[in-house]
Amino acid sequence: MHLELAALVVTDYDDAIRFFVDLLGFELAEDSASLTNDGRPKRWVVVRPPGAATGLLLAQADGPRQQTVVGQQFAGRVGFFLRVDDFAEAFERMTAGRVRFVTEPRTEAYGQVAVFLDVAGNRWDLLGPPGAQSHV
Repeated sequence: MHLELAALVVTDYDDAIRFFVDLLGFELAEDSASLTNDGRPKRWVVVRPPGAATGLLLAQADGPRQQTVVGQQFAGRVGFFLRVDDFAEAFERMTAGRVRFVTEPRTEAYGQVAVFLDVAGNRWDLLGPPGAQSHV
């Protein structure tokens, strides 16, 4: 058993794809035409880290109610935790790509960590290996 997908409400499919694929290095696993429950066209867009079983379903906000949760799905808390093998490389690549970090990198017992915002404004932890020191 594993968690297949987590939905992330975004403003625009293509902006979200560019963020996750071009800036974070995720793979575009699927981008297919689909329909809403009431028959209107939409897209089924899934991104995931390379080799990961769990992906993100990028769900474009449909209407005012869904638009209000864009960037607020976790009420201002960190909602996703992205573990990388090389923290310094990932941090430098993401910073160069203008990913917005809201904390400076620090070392904790569970690894290196810095908080960044995704394309919608949700908070994520970028996590490096436990026991490694930050070199950024």
